[in-house]
Amino acid sequence: MDPALFDELQTTLKQAGPEPAIDRLCTTLRERKDYSNLFYALLLKKRHQLGVSPVPTGPAQDLPGDTHAAYEDAIRDAGRLVGQLYLDEGNIPQAWVYYRMLGEPGPVADALDKVKPGEGDDVQQMVEIAYHHGVNPKRGFDLILERFGICSAITTASGHESPHGPAVREYCTKRLVQALYKELAERLKADIVRREGKAPDTDSVRELIAGHDYLFEDEFYHIDVSHLGAVTQMSIHLPPGEELDKARELCAYGSRLSPRFQYPGEPPFENQYKDYAVYLAALAGEDVEKGVAYFRDKADNADPDEAGTRPAEVLVNLLLRLNRPAEALAVARKHLADADPRMITCPGVTELCQRAGDYKSLAEVAREQGDPVHFMAGLLAAQ
Repeated sequence: MDPALFDELQTTLKQAGPEPAIDRLCTTLRERKDYSNLFYALLLKKRHQLGVSPVPTGPAQDLPGDTHAAYEDAIRDAGRLVGQLYLDEGNIPQAWVYYRMLGEPGPVADALDKVKPGEGDDVQQMVEIAYHHGVNPKRGFDLILERFGICSAITTASGHESPHGPAVREYCTKRLVQALYKELAERLKADIVRREGKAPDTDSVRELIAGHDYLFEDEFYHIDVSHLGAVTQMSIHLPPGEELDKARELCAYGSRLSPRFQYPGEPPFENQYKDYAVYLAALAGEDVEKGVAYFRDKADNADPDEAGTRPAEVLVNLLLRLNRPAEALAVARKHLADADPRMITCPGVTELCQRAGDYKSLAEVAREQGDPVHFMAGLLAAQ
């Protein structure tokens, strides 16, 4: 800071009084883009206007009661002003300091949507704010995928405890399917060009592998098979649409790989590409009854010691996705009656009774489980 400023402020205070001196301080700090000190200068200005000590010696709650509302408004106004000044400078991390303090993530979320980091820019802080702080998780995931690649994006999206809910999980899965599919299609085309001298007039993975058995000779693969398995596994949460169809094509590719690279999955997806293909087809509205029967057979014949209740949970979730809650309830009553609802990946029997509107069953299940509260609730709801 220029030493002359201190002399100028002292002279202004002596000749013109406190208000012009404080205004001069705020103006100078803003001109010099010293926004951190500007925030505190604005609070100093408000403290002077309120007639309290200009030196903060304790928390704002220590001020006289009749000044609390005005001072809190001043904090919000100063925080918004300084936060916006930082956004105008493109400094999202510093802006977040103030908007986070105010509990107002909106302006930072909007700024994250618009920002386009340069190739050499460090985006780690923006990822932390956008994804891990939940300010704009979709944009944060895009930054992870664009800057750090598919592997990091899979690790981020496949965490057991997603903090952002189903909508963000679906978005992340779609982006992963799109990215992996694009990478696979490009590499398949390049391989065909290398062998045949010209590129096929298609970007469809299914069409690219059709009639080109040589693509899989000598145990060859075109993308990281661990990425393929992980994205395929995540795709069971997708709704019908473009990405679900692409996930099915990824399964078709995976099923053509050498058995050495078709790693066994967890029940009921032991033969992962075949089993996921059946599940995804049912979600897409193709061979639905075949798919339900396929996973019903797995649930009915699963070894409890090896598979636990997972096959039944998968079947329940599939039936719910197909809008068949009564059938889902029947499966749960058969296989999950004793399961702890907190330890399974599908709704428990009590919730399924409510979804199916079958309150008679709710009372029956509650009696079997020794639960008098839900027993009475079921009896009352069934009346």
